[in-house]
Amino acid sequence: MSADASALKLPAALGSVHRRRLREVWRSAGWPCQDLVEAELLAAGWLERVRDAHGRETLRVTDAGIQVLAATLQRNRAARDAHEALVARVAAEMQRAGRVVWRGLSLRAPVAGELVGPEGQALPVTRWAMAMPDVYSIRHTTVEDYALPIVHEVKVRRADLLSDLKRPAKGEAYRALCSECWYVIKAGIGRAEEVPEVYGVMQAEPLEAGDGQVGFGALEVLRPAPRRPFRLPFAVWMALARAAAVPPEEEPPQAMLGSIDPPC
Repeated sequence: MSADASALKLPAALGSVHRRRLREVWRSAGWPCQDLVEAELLAAGWLERVRDAHGRETLRVTDAGIQVLAATLQRNRAARDAHEALVARVAAEMQRAGRVVWRGLSLRAPVAGELVGPEGQALPVTRWAMAMPDVYSIRHTTVEDYALPIVHEVKVRRADLLSDLKRPAKGEAYRALCSECWYVIKAGIGRAEEVPEVYGVMQAEPLEAGDGQVGFGALEVLRPAPRRPFRLPFAVWMALARAAAVPPEEEPPQAMLGSIDPPC
């Protein structure tokens, strides 16, 4: 098997469940579970059985398995770098639009649900969920009704986008915190029609930024987000006050000194 992790091809039958188990074995003492996932890893040559002097059997990650772990790490790291680059791109665009921006917030959001009553009837209830939007922003205004909070959720991998769309409660938590909610996707990983119409959709073309870094071009609106009236709850105001907003990009304070003519 090639040592080049980027060229490593995973067997079609083995996926994220197997790679996750492989990491667990790598980090543990290697005690066997003896389930089908383990059997497939053994058959693929990513794990091997080892017996000690007392006949006890443990599992060990093979050289081929180590290559799989390294390839997965590189792929995940590249995805994280691309994700952070697109998040930064969205944050910068919101700042240029005159908005105050936060990244990496953790906010409690009310999500509507149902509870089965004593007679089997469905009773509406409100559940609380933790929402962690990639980009959260409000208008730079002193009028509360004009704040217009917006959530942008960024996706650079199709698997992550589909995973989100299969969990409607996650999107409901985002929409419970804003007037507009957007999905910002890397071009080529999905179509606007795949995203429910309660969200707006933007896409960005990846660009080669040099030195192996990933950049993104202009954000293209594929479908505008529906807007609804929304006033920020006091708890969200407090969370924003405790968190640090993304500092705007500014010119160096010494930049203008070069234009001053020296005294004659």
